[in-house]
Amino acid sequence: MGHCTLSTRAPRTPVPEPTDADRAAAFPVLAHHSMEHPSPVTWQLEIDRLEARDADPGTGQLWEAEASVGGDVHGLLLKSEGSRSGGRTDSAELELLYGRAVTPWWDVLAGVCHETRPGSRSWAALGVEGTAPGMIDVTAMAYVGSGGQLQLKLEAGYDLRFSDRLILQPLLEATASLEDEPDHGTGSGLNGIEAGLRLRYEITPRFAPYVGIAHERLFGGTADLARTAGEPARDTHVVAGVRGWW
Repeated sequence: MGHCTLSTRAPRTPVPEPTDADRAAAFPVLAHHSMEHPSPVTWQLEIDRLEARDADPGTGQLWEAEASVGGDVHGLLLKSEGSRSGGRTDSAELELLYGRAVTPWWDVLAGVCHETRPGSRSWAALGVEGTAPGMIDVTAMAYVGSGGQLQLKLEAGYDLRFSDRLILQPLLEATASLEDEPDHGTGSGLNGIEAGLRLRYEITPRFAPYVGIAHERLFGGTADLARTAGEPARDTHVVAGVRGWW
């Protein structure tokens, strides 16, 4: 049996000693931002409400839609909402907002709002939008006019699922003003509240017709101005419409 021996001969090409430059190249210092990946930019068009409602006289219509583009943190929103009755537009407004996520559940919104009905005027807009405990969707906005007017708007809704497709949505909206504006039909304080129940059937997750009922009540100076104009201070509507997103 032979014996194994270790070779003691030096390599033909000597291995060079590593330098500081070699070590730096092998183990680079990683900056924190180099490990971050920007969120993808997406867009969406959502028609939250496109509905007809009974009115006196005839019928009325209401719309509420939103287009958005952005990522997980930053985004732009274009919102449009308004109503018609008796063949004329009672209210119409367009909002352009920048949104920034401050928590996984809440965004801060800032931008401008322009009304075309009942009068043409613009507002600076600031507020929050998100999901409160109990999975309640909330939007709270403050609007400041060029003359120092201040209006507040709160909207809260909740989806109660009876099945994967049948969903009941209670919805509450409230508005308030800091001062009287008779030319625009609003008084100071709480202007009005609308509470509604809408039952929708999601034919697909992106398209759902609905039916429901909505009760609207005006308060204070706003109610007085409505009565002076021959309009009711409270009313209940049967509604039917569709909602969808793309």
